Amino acid sequence: MSAETASGPTEDQVEILEYNFNKVNKHPDATTLCLIAAEAGLTEEETQKWFKQRLAQWRRSEGLPSECRSVTD
Repeated sequence: MSAETASGPTEDQVEILEYNFNKVNKHPDATTLCLIAAEAGLTEEETQKWFKQRLAQWRRSEGLPSECRSVTD
């Protein structure tokens, strides 16, 4: 079983990522990102990519520009 599939993280991994996104931090620092990646069994790159995509999705749902960095959460 490999996490490096084209379909992205598994359901369990997404659950961990979503929990951290919603409850811990939408902008994790390098250390936090590393811990989340380890917990989810993903690479830091995969985790960072997921957070970037999820943040853009969240911003759109809030009616904010997807790349705007000046608005704090």
